[in-house]
This record gives sequence, C-alpha cells and structure tokens, in this order.
Amino acid sequence: MINDRWVFYQDVKPEETAAGVTRRVLAYSKDLMCVENTFQEGAVGTLHHHPHTQITYVVSGEFEFTIANEKKIVKAGDTMLKTDGVEHGCVCLKAGVLLDIFTPMREDFV
Repeated sequence: MINDRWVFYQDVKPEETAAGVTRRVLAYSKDLMCVENTFQEGAVGTLHHHPHTQITYVVSGEFEFTIANEKKIVKAGDTMLKTDGVEHGCVCLKAGVLLDIFTPMREDFV
C-alpha cells in the first residue's frame, strides 16, 4: 500500500500483465514507485508510453529494448532511462527480471 515503510516480497502477489509477464508493485509513495517485472523467454512488453519518467534496471536475463525507435540488447546490470512520453517496449530474449522505478507513481498500477 502507499507509503508502507516495509514491503516484504512474500506478501506481494504477482499480477499477470501479459502472456509470460508478471508484475509486483513493491514500495511506493505518491512521488516514487518500485516495480518488479518477471519475463519468460519470448514474452513481450508491448510498445507504449506514459507521462512518467522511468528507469529500468536489468536484474537478470537478456532483452531487446526499443526506446524512441532505437533498439539495443541489454543484460544484467544495464539500465535505461525513459523520460515521460517516450515510446518504449521490449522482447525477452532470455528469461529474466526487470526492476522499474517511476516518478511520479503509476496510479494505474494500484
């Protein structure tokens, strides 16, 4: 819930957001949100945009990301900045986990 000081992973139920993709909304406030996305190989994060700035950290796996019509392959340890309104999406090449940080929070996720 919003402004929870402690968020324990085992208490957060994953939500299926697309075929082969689950999302866990972790700690968040009105101004900042942390979200984990788990992808199976071949799963797609459809091209989209939103009025939030987003940083994505690749925890594991391998992904082909498109940001503003530019494609790159990213792996564990890589990060991507997506400023508000920029179109972005990905295809999972090797099963993995992405950690997204949004500002402000994504009200549509809760």
